[in-house]
Amino acid sequence: MARIAVDAMGGDFAPRAPIAGALHALGALPPHHEIELVGQTAVIESELDALLRGELAELAHVRDRITIVEAPDVIEMSDKPSAALRRKPNSSMVVGVKRVADGVAHGFVSAGSTGAQMAVSFMLLKLHPGLTRPAIGAIFPSMQQPLLVLDVGANVDCAPAELVQFARIGTVYAKALLGRENPAVGLLSVGEEAEKGNLAVKDAHQLLLNAGLNFIGNVEGRDLPRGVCDRGPIDVVVCDGFTGNVLLKFYESIGPMLIGMVSKVAQLDPRQVMGSLKQFDVDEYGGSPLLGVRGVSIISHGKSSPKAIKNAIAVAIRAWESGMTDEIGRRLAESVPDASDTGSAT
Repeated sequence: MARIAVDAMGGDFAPRAPIAGALHALGALPPHHEIELVGQTAVIESELDALLRGELAELAHVRDRITIVEAPDVIEMSDKPSAALRRKPNSSMVVGVKRVADGVAHGFVSAGSTGAQMAVSFMLLKLHPGLTRPAIGAIFPSMQQPLLVLDVGANVDCAPAELVQFARIGTVYAKALLGRENPAVGLLSVGEEAEKGNLAVKDAHQLLLNAGLNFIGNVEGRDLPRGVCDRGPIDVVVCDGFTGNVLLKFYESIGPMLIGMVSKVAQLDPRQVMGSLKQFDVDEYGGSPLLGVRGVSIISHGKSSPKAIKNAIAVAIRAWESGMTDEIGRRLAESVPDASDTGSAT
């Protein structure tokens, strides 16, 4: 049985979207899974009642698998992430992450402030030994199989050693959640040659050659949509958070653009086209795990719909059931001597 805590107050469409997403998730999940809605009890109860009496009345049977956890404060997007834990210790985000840290919940999902969730998860869940920073991993569609890109926003600047750490934790994720037997890791750069890229990328390339991973060398931006480079299929792409976040937001715009273009040329309803291009729908992937912390913390987009929250909950359950975080800790423990020799964070 998995028990997932959901931030009912986080996101642009809270509390309706997180609560509706939780109901949809429970409707699709086996009956032994449960959800905790964390936030202002009166607000949650009112929204639950409205949904179950109205548009989601068919899901009334899952109500007894929902527990409401009181958290009177809300972390706003304007709040400084580094001060979230100190100034709002009773916020839905802090209380939710603490449920995971205390072992009461098996995972936490939020569409609230990404910076605050990273800071709170870092402070309460802690990092695995051998890591200096966590990374956000996002699934990107491709013409082959979906691939994992990290970091996509947790760290604007990265030292070469941290890029190696991301490759290690990305390899574990690709095995545990994507089912890749021997994940191929590519380092995002401006050319496939080892001498291409900025100083951090060039140094990381050399370190990755001796990291004991299936490192296939540098990959370029054009390789990601294809899911393959000249050396074969790609499973994991490593980059700093600045580059990854730019890439992620560009990718998010591709789906609507393609749907609009195809609909216009083929004179079809966009909804018909969307079904064929659902791999470009960001809601299909739900949320991205904060990798490297000692617990399951899933970061969802601020504009997450109920569908996105539903899928983020599924990601949290798969992450917990697969033992992904424990495996990351084990793999890092094996490589700590190597990691200590690769430098420190900038």
